[in-house]
Parts: sequence; C-alpha cells; structure tokens
Amino acid sequence: MFFLRAHYRHPEFRLGVRDSLGVAPGIAAWGLMTGVAMVNSGMSTAEALLMSLIVYAGSSQLAAIPLLSAGAPMWVILATGFCVNLRFVVFSAHLRPYMMHLPLGQRLLTGYLTTDLSYVLFSNRFPHESHEPAQRLAQQAYLAGNCGVNWVTWVGCSVLGVVLANFIPARWGLGFAGILALLGVLSSLASNRLRRVSIGIAGAVAVAAFALPFKLNILAAIIVTVLICLMLENTVWFRRDRA
Repeated sequence: MFFLRAHYRHPEFRLGVRDSLGVAPGIAAWGLMTGVAMVNSGMSTAEALLMSLIVYAGSSQLAAIPLLSAGAPMWVILATGFCVNLRFVVFSAHLRPYMMHLPLGQRLLTGYLTTDLSYVLFSNRFPHESHEPAQRLAQQAYLAGNCGVNWVTWVGCSVLGVVLANFIPARWGLGFAGILALLGVLSSLASNRLRRVSIGIAGAVAVAAFALPFKLNILAAIIVTVLICLMLENTVWFRRDRA
C-alpha cells in the first residue's frame, strides 16, 4: 500500500503534510474552478465526477474541456492532453532512482498521485536519492504526506465544484489561483539559462499562435520550444551554465 503505517508515524510524513498545506489554497481554488468548468461545458454530473476521480490532471482537463465542448476530433483532444502532460515524463525520469526499489503497484500509484507541486516540494526536500533504508523510508513518508494532501484537496474541491457549479459564477476568477500556483512551480524550476530561455520561447509561441483552433497553440509552443532547446542545449553558453 502507498500509505504504510511506517509512513504515517514518520516525522517526514508530517513535514510533507505541512509543506503541502502551504499550497493547498491554490490547489483548492483551481480544483473548484475545474469542477465548475466541466459542468458548464455540458458534461453530465456523473461524467464530471468520474473525470475528477480518474484523470487527476488539472491542466490537461482544462485543455480538454473546451475541445470536448467544441466537438474537436478525438485525436486533437488526446494529443493536447498528451502534450500538456509530457512534463511528467521528465518528472518520472528524475524520480526513477528514488522509486525503483518499490514494488510495481506502489510505483504506479505513486506516479498517479504525483503532481507538479508535490514533485517540486519533494525534489527540493530530497535533491539526491539514497540507498540507505532509513533515508528511503523518510523520502516515501514525505511523499505520502505531500501527495495525500494534494489528492484530497484537488478531488474534494473538484467534486465540490461539480456539485455547486450552478451557484459559482465565472466572474469570481477562481482559475487565477491555480495560475498563481503554477507560476510558483515555474519560478522554482527556472534555475538556469536554458530553462529560463525555454519559458520565454514557450510563452512567446503560445501567444503568437493563440488564434489557432482547438488550443493548438499549446501544441505549437511545446513542439517549437523542445526543438529550439535541443539545438541550444550543447552550445557554449548553456554548457557553461551547467558546469
């Protein structure tokens, strides 16, 4: 099981809970707004509740909802969700050394529960993996407390948004809280020149291609940024920054 008794009793579990509570208000507002958006897009209550419980991916949900409402081709919806969530491939590659000693089921569940904010908090707390059993237990305890708070906050508020969709007006702008939470993640990860350049390129392309239908500006921003950064990665300026 993901939450073992040893995790609950470990001091790092409480620390993970405490760190997650600091960003929980942004997650709560974002989840509430996502629940409202799903219902307002024409999804039934059952469909919205099922999506909240199964998908557990706010940014891809928000990208897919308007496409579903517009009747976009399925390949566009799937490609958009896939590209929006590509960052988790990078996250999982970084977390792999921390997790490979765990059973497959526990690794899969950890992957499902890990979010942007939990990844950033965890990697800041444990910048290096360890082969010592005590340190591994501490890492898993922290991640359990961290992910547990995020999951309860997101799912609970998404369900609340679905239930209260008719009573929460769009003019409240609750989605802005989610944007602020992601900006916090973005700022903490912009630690070198290449990352800062990639942020600028992605933002510029997304704005320049904003008129594309079906949110294809997101796909364009990802593709262009990846291609340019692959070309820039081994230039002298960026190699010196990594040294």
